[in-house]
Amino acid sequence: MEELILHFPDHLESALQEADRTAQHWKFPARRFESIAITGLGGSGIGGSMVADWVQSTARMPIVVNKNYDLPAFVNRNTLVLACSYSGNTEETLSAARQAGAAGAEVAVISSGGALLNMAREHGWNAFEVPGGNPPRSMLGWNLGGLMRLLDYYDTGVPEYRAAFAQAIEGMRAHHSSIRAEAEAKALELRGRCLVLYATEGMGGLAMRLRQQFNENSKMLGWSAVIPEMNHNELVGWAGGSDHYAVVFMRHGFEHPRNAYRAELNADLIRRSTPHIQHWSGQGNSLIAQSLWLSHWADWASLKLSELNGVDILDIAVIDDLKTRLGARAE
Repeated sequence: MEELILHFPDHLESALQEADRTAQHWKFPARRFESIAITGLGGSGIGGSMVADWVQSTARMPIVVNKNYDLPAFVNRNTLVLACSYSGNTEETLSAARQAGAAGAEVAVISSGGALLNMAREHGWNAFEVPGGNPPRSMLGWNLGGLMRLLDYYDTGVPEYRAAFAQAIEGMRAHHSSIRAEAEAKALELRGRCLVLYATEGMGGLAMRLRQQFNENSKMLGWSAVIPEMNHNELVGWAGGSDHYAVVFMRHGFEHPRNAYRAELNADLIRRSTPHIQHWSGQGNSLIAQSLWLSHWADWASLKLSELNGVDILDIAVIDDLKTRLGARAE
C-alpha cells in the first residue's frame, strides 16, 4: 500500500493520458442530457462523490451520486449514467447499470474488467478500462481522472480540471517528504480515538473518502459530516462528547465566508467536549487541487495509523466474509 500511495500523483497523470487516448474511440450520442447519475460504492464509487462536489457550480444539469441497487426513478434516455466498479463485479453497481440500460440512458463505465466491462462491450457503451489487481481504494487517481474526462467528453460543464490536476501533481511530487512527515505527525494525535471528519461545502465527498481510508487502512471507526448542515442537528450531540473523539476540520480557500466563520465557531464550541481538534488544508489555487492534496495527505496519515494500530492495512476479511454470505443467498 505504501507504494500505491506514493504513486497517487502518477496515477492521476496516467489516468488523464490514458483517458485522452481512449476518448478517441468513444461515441458521442446525438442528444443532450437533462441529468447525470454516477453510480458506485466504496473505493470504486467515492470518486463520484468528490467529482459531484467539484462540478456542482459549473454543471449544466443536476447530478446525483447513487450508492444502491436501484437508480432514481428520473433516469431515462436523457440521463447520462456513469457506472464505476473497480472489479467490475460489484453487485449493486451491476444492478444499477442494467436498470440504466433498460431505461435507455446513455451509460459509460469505469472498471478494470469483470461483468461490468463485459456488459459495456455487449451493449456498445463507452468504457474507460483501468489497471487491475490492486485494492479499489488505492486507485482513486484513475477513478477521478476517468470521471472528469468522461464528464468533459459529454460536454456536461466541468471546471478547469487539467491545470488543477497538473498543479496538484507537481506539488505532491515536489513536497512529498514534508507532506508525509506532517501527515504522520498529525496521525500521532489521532491514535486510539474515534474520528470525526468535518468539511465545509465542496469537500463533503472528500470527508467521506478520508473516513473510508481510516476505516479500511487504519481499522478505525468514525463519521463525516458537512458544514453548515451539521450545525442544525449534530452540533447539539456534542453535549455527549468526550476526549475519546478527535475532530478534523477540512478547510479550503473557496469556502462561503459564512461557512468559514461557522467552522471556526464550531471548533470553539466542540473544544468544550474534546481538546483533540485539528484543521487540515491543502495547497493549490482551485478546489480540485486542494482536494487532491488533502486526499494524498490523509492517505499517509492512514498508513501511519495502520502501523501504530498494529493492523494489516490490506486486510478486508470481514468484507470478503460478507460477500461470501451474500453469494450463498442468490436473489
